Amino acid sequence: FSLPAGDVAAILRPRAVTRVPHGPASLLGVLNLRGRVLPVVSLAALLGRSAAPATSAARIVVLDRGAPVGVWVDAVVALSHDSAAQPVDLEALLARDFATITPHSRPGRGAASAERPGGAPAPSAAPQQADLALIGFSLAGQEYALPLDEVVEVIVLPADVASLPRTDEAMLGVTALRGGLLPLVSLRVLLGLPADGWDRGRARIVVTRIGGGLVGLVADSMSAILRVPANMVDQVPPVLTRGRGEAQIAAICRLEHGRRLVSVLSTARLFDSATEARIRATAIGEDAQMPANAQDGAEQFVVFRLGEENYGLPIAAVDEVVRRPDELTRVPNAPAFVLGVMNLRGQVVPVIDQRQRFAVNDAERGSGRRVVIVTIDGLRAGFVVDAVPEIVSVSASELQAAPCLAADGHAVFDRVAIFDRHGAARGGEGRGGRMILLVDAKALLDRAERDVLAALGAEVAATS
Repeated sequence: FSLPAGDVAAILRPRAVTRVPHGPASLLGVLNLRGRVLPVVSLAALLGRSAAPATSAARIVVLDRGAPVGVWVDAVVALSHDSAAQPVDLEALLARDFATITPHSRPGRGAASAERPGGAPAPSAAPQQADLALIGFSLAGQEYALPLDEVVEVIVLPADVASLPRTDEAMLGVTALRGGLLPLVSLRVLLGLPADGWDRGRARIVVTRIGGGLVGLVADSMSAILRVPANMVDQVPPVLTRGRGEAQIAAICRLEHGRRLVSVLSTARLFDSATEARIRATAIGEDAQMPANAQDGAEQFVVFRLGEENYGLPIAAVDEVVRRPDELTRVPNAPAFVLGVMNLRGQVVPVIDQRQRFAVNDAERGSGRRVVIVTIDGLRAGFVVDAVPEIVSVSASELQAAPCLAADGHAVFDRVAIFDRHGAARGGEGRGGRMILLVDAKALLDRAERDVLAALGAEVAATS
């Protein structure tokens, strides 16, 4: 087969792509090509053929007519002006499989300021019933939390942490974060808990602001995002705050009728004045660490994992992230991906398995799965995901509109976060060049409703 050489912008060796759920069978995924989102399609699938096993000769041919598209082929064999090879009408093949493959016309901050068709403003995704938003994490088998508005992001503990001489046990060292130094402090030591016994692979850094700079608080793992009414939070009597730990607990959150207690911390009460002074001397200031955070309109996203892929939801669209209940109430005649309903503080919430809806291999299911609770236009649902590993802060310059890659034109992903190539390393992998597909929560719920109706309709037709 042949493609017009005048349209070819580049020829790439095969590389890992980010899978796009709900895309046509011919869509292999997307990759980051010098800061642009490149959809990669299989020419064999477009032609209705079975793909040959990938070899070292395979290539991605990038064609650019305003919106770049990568075409995966078995090999590139020649450049010729007079070829007997069969020409490929790529536009016709793409039009058959995709409703559109051109980028959205949404602005960079689509979830925050985009207009819906017809000029209607995007609905507010922030829940109204919750009075206190918390980021939960675990320490020595106990649950703790910080107010969400005091947390900049939650990231994976990197492999490269530089220890500092002549520091106390609480100071674990420093790591690089977007051009600056992030001091790392052990929450275990601050709270007077055993300093050892935690798993470095599961550890998370809760990045917060202390004394005009950013500080990384190292926790055993991230557990949940909680939004709870104020009447479920009790202040701690002063007599109970005495202890050998430096940090003090500000409040206790009562969940599950008091069977589950979460200790709420406050950044204002984490350190004594001497420790705070040492931290200020270590950090080089928030402006240097996050140059785009204040000036470039940074947004926060909850990153969730399905299979081997990570996706992001705007944090404003997320009510809570909770553990998946051991038992759910089944719903008669519901499709297989509707696992049932759960009781969330007296409210019945349908629970949808995103693995089945996103066609993810079911073999990797574990016991640590999470339910992401969202509310859009009064509709509330829980999406079961494999894990919620981090919360990231993304500047406007790192956001761009996503190409519409859904077969029916109803895109679930409205934006893509493409991080600066010079970003900080995390967990042994560079943030630079990393790409995360960002979910439009309203589109996700709309699609869930359509899927449920379609599945129920097919079942009724089969039994009639």
